[in-house]
Amino acid sequence: MRVVGGEYKSRRLKAVPGTNTRPTSDKVKESLFNMIGPYFSQGSWLDFYGGSGGVAIEAVSRGMEQAVIIEKYRPAIRTIYQNIDITKEPQKFTVLKGDNKKALLKWQKENKLSFNYLFLDPPYAKQNVLEDIQWLEEHHFLADQCIIICELASQDQLVDEWLTFHKINEKKYGDTTLHIYERGEVL
Repeated sequence: MRVVGGEYKSRRLKAVPGTNTRPTSDKVKESLFNMIGPYFSQGSWLDFYGGSGGVAIEAVSRGMEQAVIIEKYRPAIRTIYQNIDITKEPQKFTVLKGDNKKALLKWQKENKLSFNYLFLDPPYAKQNVLEDIQWLEEHHFLADQCIIICELASQDQLVDEWLTFHKINEKKYGDTTLHIYERGEVL
């Protein structure tokens, strides 16, 4: 696993030990950023199910100003910090530990930030991305101009429109499918 593009290109990332997480493959990461970027001059990124942190690190590598990564699995949290260390720019990342909703609400009390990009890659057995999007919208975490990326098992389908978001792309990679939604014109 490595950073595919941008400032940190070719830096090797660590995978979370064990089988509790599914890292996004380099091929899927590259395709994802080609669909939504591939480079950025500003913006904020939320990785709601952090895993190894690799996708958020890729976003910052390609110009995202900052990324917030949420994870509750302790070995994954250790891996996220190790991967952030590889960037030599820890100030661009915030790692929230614990239940994603509780951690984000606690963080929001001191940080009034809404996100331009949301990445949802939940454990395949616990996919409730539409509920997650609705919750994030109700709590004002999503910017007026926002792109949502959902990485799901290929057999799972999502609606073309949800709340004020509409699907702009869907691409299948083996047992994984990316669903990309947009609201407004993003940065």
